[in-house]
Amino acid sequence: MSKQPQKDKNFVPSRRSFLQGGLTAAGGAAVAAIGGGAALAAGTPDPAITELKDWNQYSGPGVDAAPYGVPSPFEAHVVRRDVPWLTADPISSINFTPLHELDGIITPNGLCFERHHSGVAEVDPAEHRLMINGLVDKPLVFTMQDLMRFPRENRVYFLECAANSGMEWRGAQLNGCQFTHGMLHNVMYTGVRLRTLLEEAGVKPSGKWILAEGADASGMGRSIPIEKALDDCLVAFKMNGEALRPEQGYPVRLCVPGWEGNMWVKWLRRIEVGDKPWQLREETSKYTDLMPDGRARRFTWAMDVKSVITNPSPQAPITHGRGHTIITGVAWSGHGKIKRVDVSIDGGRNWQHARIDGPSLSRSLHRFYYEFNWDGSPLYLQSRAIDEQGYVQPTKDALRAARGDNSIYHNNGIQTWYLKSNGEAENVEVS
Repeated sequence: MSKQPQKDKNFVPSRRSFLQGGLTAAGGAAVAAIGGGAALAAGTPDPAITELKDWNQYSGPGVDAAPYGVPSPFEAHVVRRDVPWLTADPISSINFTPLHELDGIITPNGLCFERHHSGVAEVDPAEHRLMINGLVDKPLVFTMQDLMRFPRENRVYFLECAANSGMEWRGAQLNGCQFTHGMLHNVMYTGVRLRTLLEEAGVKPSGKWILAEGADASGMGRSIPIEKALDDCLVAFKMNGEALRPEQGYPVRLCVPGWEGNMWVKWLRRIEVGDKPWQLREETSKYTDLMPDGRARRFTWAMDVKSVITNPSPQAPITHGRGHTIITGVAWSGHGKIKRVDVSIDGGRNWQHARIDGPSLSRSLHRFYYEFNWDGSPLYLQSRAIDEQGYVQPTKDALRAARGDNSIYHNNGIQTWYLKSNGEAENVEVS
């Protein structure tokens, strides 16, 4: 049982109070930087200021040097990464979004994690078709040009693999926020409501399920209840304003907001309407939750309320030393908006409200911040999210009490980083 939030003696309630108490000058000879940086003594020149750099003196590349913009070479380390030993072959594998390098809520297209079952399908949009058949009044086939003529919608949604954090079921395993929680991204999708296309075909009264099928070599497919299909599912062809990337399902994919990522079928080629689920591989032997008594939970679609501190974390240590420190992270829920995020610096003994900043959208990431004065002592950092439906992110012990420790999927337990006095962080478990 979590204790009620208590006042943290190191908590800084506002930027104003920090500025009033934190900025100092010794006889006018030194000024302390907000981030705790070293004071600049009078008469001591800083080469970064006094010496001319190449960019101060010489012209740079022209407007056509990079027809498609790329990040600065100084950001070359900000990339997706994989863990080679997780899978037998990279064509049926995963890589991870560098959450610790990002801020805000939108994931750049080139950093969205990848999950493939038979590699990236390179689909020619001119040759691609989307078919709707089965229990419909009028079977239809759409070209990409056909889809573009329907009314479009723009929606920001998170996409999370059901196996995100799956390696952590039996304890701390992977030492990095990118690897523990990076099967996650959040973008703006543009597309057509699946409901619109199904209404065009006319769903028969006996139609209770749909089968979404991809065009890749694995024939990836999932059964989806008709209620969800007619609610908020989107047939998307753009993300963050541009065409889907090939690894994200170009030219068209299905979006199933709030539900596990394997249902977001990429390279979407067919929607079949039926009267019962298809019992496919990905909903029988895979993407089910093994319980302690040997039975498996099936059709556990929704991604429950979850959060993680992205900075500081094992790949993002504190380098400025003690003093004013910002903790930040992301929270999300497949049940709607995030109502509140709490942060603990002592392993869950005491909790403080974090500040949620930026858009608060249903089934989207929420960015949170917590500011405090770090005195250099070791800390156990945790975050706990609560969504608008009242669901509270559980401890790992609470999850194991309900589901045992044989699961892989749907681990939304509270994550702990052990922050050492030197600013480095380590993945540990405090349940």
